[in-house]
Amino acid sequence: MEVILKEKEADDWVYRGEGAANLVLSYIGSSPAFIGKVMRIRKASRNDSLSEISTSPSALTAHERYLWKDVDELISSPDNEIASQLFVLHVMKPLLGSKFVDAGMHVQVSRGFFESVEKNVILQRPAWRVDTAQVDMRCDYVLVMSDHSLFDHGNLESSPCISVEIKPKCGFLPVSRFVSEETAIKKRVTRFEMHQALKLNQGEISLPSEYNPLDLFSGSKERIHKAIKDLFTTPQNNFRVFMNGSLIFGGLGGGAEDTNLCIAKAFEGALKSIVQADDGLCTENFLTLVAEAAHISGVLDRLLEVQKLDDVDIEGAIHAYYDITHQQCMVCTELNEDQMKTYTPLHSASLDESLRIVKDYLIAATSKDCSLMICFRPSKEVNLGSVWNNVYLESSKQTFDFKVHFIDLDLKRMSKMEEYYELDKKIVSCYSEMIKMDRGINASTNLQES
Repeated sequence: MEVILKEKEADDWVYRGEGAANLVLSYIGSSPAFIGKVMRIRKASRNDSLSEISTSPSALTAHERYLWKDVDELISSPDNEIASQLFVLHVMKPLLGSKFVDAGMHVQVSRGFFESVEKNVILQRPAWRVDTAQVDMRCDYVLVMSDHSLFDHGNLESSPCISVEIKPKCGFLPVSRFVSEETAIKKRVTRFEMHQALKLNQGEISLPSEYNPLDLFSGSKERIHKAIKDLFTTPQNNFRVFMNGSLIFGGLGGGAEDTNLCIAKAFEGALKSIVQADDGLCTENFLTLVAEAAHISGVLDRLLEVQKLDDVDIEGAIHAYYDITHQQCMVCTELNEDQMKTYTPLHSASLDESLRIVKDYLIAATSKDCSLMICFRPSKEVNLGSVWNNVYLESSKQTFDFKVHFIDLDLKRMSKMEEYYELDKKIVSCYSEMIKMDRGINASTNLQES
């Protein structure tokens, strides 16, 4: 906190991208303290009153402080941003592995810095993002961490590097006995595929993705390779590629259009400085490289293990949430007597068990929504003493150093539990309606043809 970034230093930070909650900027200045760093700035909804500042001694609610009572540093956090960083440090880092997680550090900034950033990046941001959110002027610091799209903390002179950012999403189908008969389709169809139907219905995407998270988490090299190719074909907001820290493929602040011939050709040309291959084969070789690294690193197994902490599904966790908050269970009020029997064990559970269920659900929710950054650079030979992992690309006879990091490991708030439950219902309902319509159309077509 010794450094305070002022208005004049805002020009050294350029727009890298954004998610629902944060803007991400990368450093282009000359200060040794920030070379090779990225900055995360919290956003606020334009519907919020930016003059309202919390006077609470803790960023967490009373129920959240009880939920995270085993993490002393977290429950005393005075601010949401600090709470999120401490959550990464004390909860997600031990679960996912210390070498794969960078919790970052907080740096103090002036309001003038935020105002200049807001003005500088507005033209780079997608219009729909600008319409819904702005820089949160209530905060007086930002989170700074290493730019994991680079090697050697930004030293680009040693050798070029290329990195891929993947948002894997949920890698398993629920088996929970608390999934109702009405939503049992969740046990057969991935959450990702069903959510695609809702996004299509709402006009967020033009075509559903071919990507299946079960392929990526399968442990099979062939299926992992298929998953990477499908992500490349329909990247949306799940696949981006950077060359020496600069975006060369995918969208900056949200979804990207499907990969057409023009995009594919430009990407193929950009890869020639990294991947040694005949014309038309650089992209295929690169996608193979990504799949190989994802497979041998073991990080997908780690991530899946954390995701599976959600062992009761939101349809079970919502009941535990109501018990913790001492509210009437709004879900049970809509059930008949026989249906309620399914959830009696949850409402009869001890408070500690209810806390465990909700805490594990929220940790799993973070792991289902995080991103994976894999960074590569060509290496002359396999160095067994290297701190980096190595992967040999047979097709191009090249060896690459690579490193892997998880990013976007934000704390999910307990107050969102009802929202998660309602979204789950909406996703399943929309997908079910789409299936009924498709069946109706197919039946009508068959009748006409017969």
